Amino acid sequence: MPVIVERDPALIGQLAAMLPPGAHGVDSAEAMHAWLGRNSNEYAVLVGPSLGLEAAIDISESMRYTRPTTSVILVRDEVDTEVLYKAMQAGARDVVRSDDAGAVTAAVGRAQQLWKALHGGQDSAGSTSDGKVVTVFSPKGGVGKTTTSVNLALALAEGGARKVCLVDLDLAFGDVAITMQLFPHHTIEEAIGGEDSIDFAMVESLLTRHDQSLMVLAAPSLPDARDRVTATLVARMMRTLKREFEYVVVDTCPSFDEQTLQALDETDECVIVATLDVPTLKNVKVALETLDLLNIAQGNRHLVLNRADDAVGLDPEKVETILGMPITTMIHSSIDIAAATNAGKPIVIANPGHQASRQYQALAAVLSAEEEPVAPPTAPGMVSPAPATTTPTARGSRWRRSRR
Repeated sequence: MPVIVERDPALIGQLAAMLPPGAHGVDSAEAMHAWLGRNSNEYAVLVGPSLGLEAAIDISESMRYTRPTTSVILVRDEVDTEVLYKAMQAGARDVVRSDDAGAVTAAVGRAQQLWKALHGGQDSAGSTSDGKVVTVFSPKGGVGKTTTSVNLALALAEGGARKVCLVDLDLAFGDVAITMQLFPHHTIEEAIGGEDSIDFAMVESLLTRHDQSLMVLAAPSLPDARDRVTATLVARMMRTLKREFEYVVVDTCPSFDEQTLQALDETDECVIVATLDVPTLKNVKVALETLDLLNIAQGNRHLVLNRADDAVGLDPEKVETILGMPITTMIHSSIDIAAATNAGKPIVIANPGHQASRQYQALAAVLSAEEEPVAPPTAPGMVSPAPATTTPTARGSRWRRSRR
């Protein structure tokens, strides 16, 4: 698929509309190289007009030696002899004007044909593998589940280095869009009734782009749509997104409704959010037992202890004993988290060096299995928990299936 290197999110959206479904946007050459390091099958890089000519030429020259089969296409507001000469010298395959949609589309088509010719007719999409569905769940509302989902998705995306989609499956009262200060024109509600015709082109038309190159599938604007979103629609939506994104992070409602059960059925990694209060821990304990009965994410569960303060009478060690599983990440209470959320800049973006940001990044590292899990900070006298198990296990039939 094409990769767009462009600093202006609005221009990324404009260029993406000219390209095949699945185009990915990043805001720097560094993010582009990181993305290509994980996705070696991309056939075109479009360098947007907000990058100066020197920066665009640098990208072309580096790609000529490191990835000669990936075409570099310079998209410029103005094209003159100097631009064409320098682009040719640097090895760019095409130079097109930003306002010429036909030329952009044609250049990308030529890049795809060249890729196929150089790879024995194999389409670049042929070697891609499915991504991971990461479902964030808690049986109790108000524990910071949406905050966790949003910051985790941003941490996984790494500013566009990974292709991540965040799905708001709290269909009645989803807050993902407002938390990220997004104003979506389309939501999952528009897919209702289209279960039999779902493909990525249709799903992509419902997504909203965040300025960190994260894609968001927003919840309906009104709660009455919840009952019309079927489990079949959720399943096919998850499977379609999983084929196109490295990670699909799903924010769920605080109950085992039909849609949440289906999302859990599709999940590869399950993040359980709890807080240090007895009612929440009781509900989480029951939820874990339910997940055991349904054989969901066995060995792939990760406990996030949110608002982990020492002064509430419960310590993390006791939580691990009650729930029978280790804490993967502890997020301490901080007014900075709420302030960042209220400003529309989640803490991972607003302050990447903040303690909470580092813990969300540590959770992302565990889920991506790119480094050893980072143990959460330990309270006095507390034994550090063992790293969360990430060994996949086979998933059997679900209770929901047996009800049919």
